[in-house]
Amino acid sequence: MNKHTRVNDILLGPLERPALKWLAQKMPDFITPDILTVIGLIGSFITGLSYYLSSYDELFLWIASLGLVINWFGDSLDGTLARYRKIERPKYGYFIDHTLDSLSIIAIAIGAGLSPYARFDFVMFALVGYLLMSILVYIRTYVYGIFKISYYKIGPTEVRLIIIILNTLVYFWGANEFAYEGEKYTILDVGALILAIGLLILFIVSVIFEGRKLKNTEINNVDK
Repeated sequence: MNKHTRVNDILLGPLERPALKWLAQKMPDFITPDILTVIGLIGSFITGLSYYLSSYDELFLWIASLGLVINWFGDSLDGTLARYRKIERPKYGYFIDHTLDSLSIIAIAIGAGLSPYARFDFVMFALVGYLLMSILVYIRTYVYGIFKISYYKIGPTEVRLIIIILNTLVYFWGANEFAYEGEKYTILDVGALILAIGLLILFIVSVIFEGRKLKNTEINNVDK
């Protein structure tokens, strides 16, 4: 794969970019981008495990949030550090970073599904939608040479922050369980279902739009 352009136009960008640059400047020499990538992965496993353990004590929700902060630190800083030290390895970095990103989101989703706050099947449905959109992003990167990880100013950093806020709300006020058609659900179940359906619709619409766009472009090129 040729070198691609990275687009990450997020709402928190004006705060995140200077913070990452400052952290990169302060990193000890023995901390490498690979170590940061592993730290990010560990953070996601901490979050997933903590969600599962919240079945025994809701205090684990705070550790789940801490895991997301650790995940942000490692996952967001590894590329920044590589660019700051001018030791980028575009193909290796792209491959490792996004392979482990998939493992991270799977670990978090499984943990959330095993928690007492969300149904496992609904969370897995949302996970499928997320992975489909991830696949679409990677395919678009290959086709257009543009790696876009933010949509409507929302990127991974904002998603982590939203989840941390939800963890805090659930800790203090619960997940608001209710019954429907003899089954028990929570507000988080509704949220996961809406997210899953939304991502699936977005994936289908994007595939149709991009497919038509590419078809018309290549037909026009042939006609010329």
